[in-house]
Amino acid sequence: MSGIDLIAAERQRQIDAEGWTVEHDDEHSRNELAWAAASYAIPPARGPLYEGEHPTYIYADTGLPITWPWDAEWWNPSPEDRVRELVKAGALVAAEIDRLQRLAGRGVREP
Repeated sequence: MSGIDLIAAERQRQIDAEGWTVEHDDEHSRNELAWAAASYAIPPARGPLYEGEHPTYIYADTGLPITWPWDAEWWNPSPEDRVRELVKAGALVAAEIDRLQRLAGRGVREP
């Protein structure tokens, strides 16, 4: 499967298995889906992402990326499968694009 196919399949899985419908997506506040996508897309910490022994993009007390917009229970990383994490990121980006397009269709523009 291509990357596009994997992302499309994940987005459909999110809708069918998780119940994250377009109506649900529209309830999210500005950029939450994009921040969640960024959280999965961030590569494993290397080089300048480290400050001392602690990666600067992780909250030390929770282990969550600073970009993660929701409670810890919703964070489901796949640290041993980089492709899976990027697929999750891609599906969340697709959901955010669709949400923004629906808003634009109603004459609403978010920064």
